Amino acid sequence: MGVFSSSAKVYQPAAEVDLGPSSGELYISPNVKAPRVAGLLVKIFVWVLELPIVGWVLLYILKKDNLINKLVSEAEIPEPPLFTATHSWEDTPEQNVSLTKPDLSPAERVEEAVSCLPARLELTLAGDGLKRWTIRDFSKAYSSGETTPVQVAKRFLAAVKESSGPTLNMAFFINCDPEDVMKQAEESTLRYQRGAPLSALDGVLVGVKDEIDCLPYPTTGGTRWLGKARPCDADAACVAQLRACGAVLAGKTNMHELGAGTSGINPHYGSARNPYNVGKVAGGSSSGSAAVVCAGLCPVALGVDGGGSVRMPAALCGVVGFKPTAGRLSGAGVLPLNWTVGMAGILAGTVEDAAIAYSAIVDQSQPSYLRPELNLPLLTSTPSISNVKLAKSAKWFNDSSDDIRTCCDKALQTLYTHYGWETVDVTVPEIEEMRLAHYVTIGSECTASLSKYLDKLKRSEIGWDVRVALGVYGSFSSRAYLNSQRLRNRQMFFHKEIFKTADVIVSPMTGVTAPALQDDARNTGELDYINGGKF
Repeated sequence: MGVFSSSAKVYQPAAEVDLGPSSGELYISPNVKAPRVAGLLVKIFVWVLELPIVGWVLLYILKKDNLINKLVSEAEIPEPPLFTATHSWEDTPEQNVSLTKPDLSPAERVEEAVSCLPARLELTLAGDGLKRWTIRDFSKAYSSGETTPVQVAKRFLAAVKESSGPTLNMAFFINCDPEDVMKQAEESTLRYQRGAPLSALDGVLVGVKDEIDCLPYPTTGGTRWLGKARPCDADAACVAQLRACGAVLAGKTNMHELGAGTSGINPHYGSARNPYNVGKVAGGSSSGSAAVVCAGLCPVALGVDGGGSVRMPAALCGVVGFKPTAGRLSGAGVLPLNWTVGMAGILAGTVEDAAIAYSAIVDQSQPSYLRPELNLPLLTSTPSISNVKLAKSAKWFNDSSDDIRTCCDKALQTLYTHYGWETVDVTVPEIEEMRLAHYVTIGSECTASLSKYLDKLKRSEIGWDVRVALGVYGSFSSRAYLNSQRLRNRQMFFHKEIFKTADVIVSPMTGVTAPALQDDARNTGELDYINGGKF
């Protein structure tokens, strides 16, 4: 290694790591020192990065400075690699759940989910100044004749047009076809007039991240070129299930280009703004999906999450973000940007709506021996779920801004006061090591999946910030990828051990609130690894 060498970490066997609250495991905060770069500086950085030899040296120094080499690439790890994120089905008894039959249709599963909910509808969320209706609000209003899917679709399209104009420039959607939206709404309205809606989702608007196939749109992945290179011939499995429930697919929501960032800034289609403060980002990469739910345009939207791309924008926009366990949803029709970590997810205004949408899109097509049970929370009974234990790793939990830490501490106290849910102190070790291993994994898989396109593509067709990301991704060695999967194996062991004594591991979703959307980043994107590390 010569002048670039650094002492690599030697890991002790995972079974010997202390997971207790007094563990002496060293906690490393994200070690990001690079300043924010945007505008002309991003272009200069890319030009240098893409120079032969000079660019390679720069990448090596960057990875060394951010501990990838020390903690991942050159580390000594005793465990073998774990390449897939599949989990063995363990038939663990659960409290207050309804076991659904495996042969139900998507619409029947939705009705099963609705039957598990309290008879009283959730109050419409209007306290924060952003009025949102729930799925059941819409279903009740359609059934009673208070409004129709056509009337709602017209208001929706007017709102999209207004929000896309120069005054607001919210950039919620990459594609939204008014004729297609109205056609779906008209068909739904006729079903209600006949007294035969397909499900509670019939006529409900659902946004779809532009990383998921949904006819009649191309799937761009937030780029200018992918929709032309890869034709979209059919709905993704999760979209087809929503369509079978009567949902009105509202269009393709904006996203960070190729999912290669957490801000949602897209130089091609505009940057989705945060409805709570239009001067701030919505987060990414499922930026548009989070923003349309937050703004009340859709009660539910689909996103894709490989490393927080549903949950981070949900947190920054104050909505629910749900990434199901690997294997729960079909990946058919979702861009394969990261095979072993990425999957579709749900953004919703309420937990109730997330549960209803999940019941619609869960994959029940697998053979029975591979298919986990679908248990829906039974919330109609008076007694609440009791004896839930929440695992809290203090150093990780507290590595956030004061306002977020205070808010999350208050949430834990509320759960204890109202439901008796106790917090158990634990240590989740090797957090920074896990973050870097994930970065190597998602980056390596992204470049591998796109290689047949990238090899023929002009660099000028890719956004400046994503060119940097792809340059870094392509520099990872096979050893770095394999070592990352060994670290994945360690983390699976740690988490399984913690789940022997706790039901949930809790932490803030992001360490900071939404950063500002700055003018110099709109055309080039930005390299803001400090805020990115805090996400």
